[in-house]
Amino acid sequence: MKEDRLKNLTLQQMEALIFLVEERSFSRAAGRMFLTQPAMTKHIRNMEDCLGVKVVNRGSGGVSLTPEGKILYDGARRIVRLRRDAADKIDQLREQSGGDVYLCASTIPATYILPRAISAFKKEHPDIRIFLKTEDSEEVMNMVLDREVEIGCIGKSPQNAKLIAEPVWHDRLILVVAADHRWAKKESVAVSELMKEPFVLREKGSATRDVFELYMKEQKAVRLADFNICGELGSSEAIKEAVLAGLGVSVLSAHAVARELASGMLLEIPLASCRIERRFYLICLKSFEPRAHHKVFFDFLKHYKVAPAGLKRS
Repeated sequence: MKEDRLKNLTLQQMEALIFLVEERSFSRAAGRMFLTQPAMTKHIRNMEDCLGVKVVNRGSGGVSLTPEGKILYDGARRIVRLRRDAADKIDQLREQSGGDVYLCASTIPATYILPRAISAFKKEHPDIRIFLKTEDSEEVMNMVLDREVEIGCIGKSPQNAKLIAEPVWHDRLILVVAADHRWAKKESVAVSELMKEPFVLREKGSATRDVFELYMKEQKAVRLADFNICGELGSSEAIKEAVLAGLGVSVLSAHAVARELASGMLLEIPLASCRIERRFYLICLKSFEPRAHHKVFFDFLKHYKVAPAGLKRS
């Protein structure tokens, strides 16, 4: 017998052989498979034709297996059992609430929102593990698209048709200065004044930068190139340190500076006639099929209450 002939056997043919051995009758085996007797007979004949050997002996006392048939029968039982075990494990997996979630988020939610959210989530669902990576918004979208992570969280609505987005939390971008800055006593600052002041900017790919740039372009007809850019830094933490060191001023997420505003290290100076707001979005592929634990995590984040962003001066 050539080994490659076994590749043409079907699971239904193997099941037919198993039922035939168990029932020792073509008619009874056909009934168990919900087939007609001729269809049952055809399965066995096709199996024998495929292998080029006789598998079943037919006699007045019923059916019995040839030596080749016994080998095939033993193998068929193992294969059918493996299929059944796999189906059982898949069903168990669907019913389980536990599992792993692979998440990538942009700097603001990854640093200032998700650690608290995940901590609260774990208290309710200790059997679900969360693996969180931090990248800029563009890279988060790329990682979701490339299936490197299952879920993303970014500060702008994605435009890629392969992604779906669920808005979750609000944010506001605010102008912040060091406590000893010469604007510290001002009630507000005009955009024209801000454009002349040394300004520290987030790196390209940052949603914070994109939202600020788009707002200035659409609402104020101002380009980033018109600002007095004194530096581009790769994180909100780095920009806060630069502002505190006196390098310049910046516009940052209110979530990123809440602690410094509360302590008085930084001050929010209102931008005259400006209110720059945005949403954070959970994103995933349209083709993504969430399991039970993904749905639990999604639902938790959608209802998670984030403290109001931004503290104004008293």
